[in-house]
Amino acid sequence: MSHLENASVAVIGGGIGGLAAALAFSRFGAGVTVYEQAEELTEVGAGIQITPNGGRVLAAMGLSGQLDAYSLRAQAVQPRDALTGRAITRFDLSPQTPPYRFFHRAALIDLLGGACRQAGVEILLGTRINTSVTDGTVTSDQGLCQHDLVVGADGLHSQARSLLNGQGAPFFTGQVAWRGIVAATDMPSVANIWMAPYKHVVTYPLKGDLLNVVAVRERTDWAAEGWHHDDAPANLQAAFADTCAELKSLIAQVQTPKLWGLFRHPVAPHWHRDRLAILGDAAHPTLPFLAQGANLALEDAWTLASCCAAAPMAEALPAYQAKRAQRVTRAIAAANANARNYHLDGLQRRIAHAGLRTLGTLAPNAFLKRLSWLYDHDVTASFG
Repeated sequence: MSHLENASVAVIGGGIGGLAAALAFSRFGAGVTVYEQAEELTEVGAGIQITPNGGRVLAAMGLSGQLDAYSLRAQAVQPRDALTGRAITRFDLSPQTPPYRFFHRAALIDLLGGACRQAGVEILLGTRINTSVTDGTVTSDQGLCQHDLVVGADGLHSQARSLLNGQGAPFFTGQVAWRGIVAATDMPSVANIWMAPYKHVVTYPLKGDLLNVVAVRERTDWAAEGWHHDDAPANLQAAFADTCAELKSLIAQVQTPKLWGLFRHPVAPHWHRDRLAILGDAAHPTLPFLAQGANLALEDAWTLASCCAAAPMAEALPAYQAKRAQRVTRAIAAANANARNYHLDGLQRRIAHAGLRTLGTLAPNAFLKRLSWLYDHDVTASFG
């Protein structure tokens, strides 16, 4: 019998991690309320990659049959020289099970939100949390409610994280990112990584004849954190003016780029206390160089819910952090390493590109084998 039968769970935040947690807890028998300050469940235009480890969570929550309607199956990842446009090599993703997928963030939110409502999750939109405590009490615009567990899925600037850990001190990495979506038809389902000295661009298609563009450049001047800051298209174009014609043409189509300063945050030392727990970016913000932010949040959501179903809360919450902390720390370190490897210059760049070509020719499966610790992991294999 699940320890969550008849339990009341509050989830603060209606993003991917929050909705996944709400759905997972409801699947294990809890009554769930989501508190979301926005007036609707939505997401600004952006793509997201759901790798097999995240896909297993979506499957375990009963969503497999709907995924093709909301996403594209990825065929390959292709590192390219951004200066010449030439493909360096190509790594096949099609054998991955479950499939590696490209989602629009809004589509994944729509899928999760619809599943939550069908499962009986109460979603309170336009509701701001006024105070945060660790005893299960939530005080919001709707008044005061008592819950058996409160889950902080409230992102980078999490109140719940601050309550458990105090105010953090993220530091600017010296990199900024622009993102945008452009119209594109008949694009192969391939993630291209366009690499140049001190910068790179990632492009991949989305359902609906769209192409997701994320461009990263090293620079010393600071930019604000968060994906919601508008920038002039000319600034993005100038940053990549020395790249090949094909890439410049794609970048020129981004009419409303969003600029994001990339900051590193430490993994939170404390993920829980009393009746409060945190997950996703609230616990471990991740740089976007391994496509794992949403996937780790999906894993967190399932692990937290399954731990709480398997044991009393006092045992479940420490077990949840113990199961997750080492893995997310390793994933964050791998993302940080990619940030360096994509931006090599001079001799290091030539050696790295030659190594990639050799790898793609002589050991085409090596790319996936190197990431097997990440993609092959299955948090749904056991409960508790």
